[in-house]
Amino acid sequence: MMKYGARNQLKGTVKEIQRGTVMCHIKLSLPSGESMSSVMTLESLDDLGIREGDSVKIVVKAVNVLLAKEG
Repeated sequence: MMKYGARNQLKGTVKEIQRGTVMCHIKLSLPSGESMSSVMTLESLDDLGIREGDSVKIVVKAVNVLLAKEG
C-alpha cells in the first residue's frame, strides 16, 4: 500500500486524455458528477498505464490556494 502526505484524496474516472508533444491533459469525472482535470508528462502517463475509462485515485496537494471575490 502506497502512503501519501496529501490528505485530499478522491476517486474518479478518466473521461478523456488529450495528448500533446510532451504533456497531456486528463479530464476526470467524480462520483458526485463534478469534474476535475490533471496535467502530466506523457512519460508519466505511459508509466502509470492510465487509459480512458480507468478508475483512478486523485491525490491533491495544493501549494497555493487562491481566492477571488466576484462582483
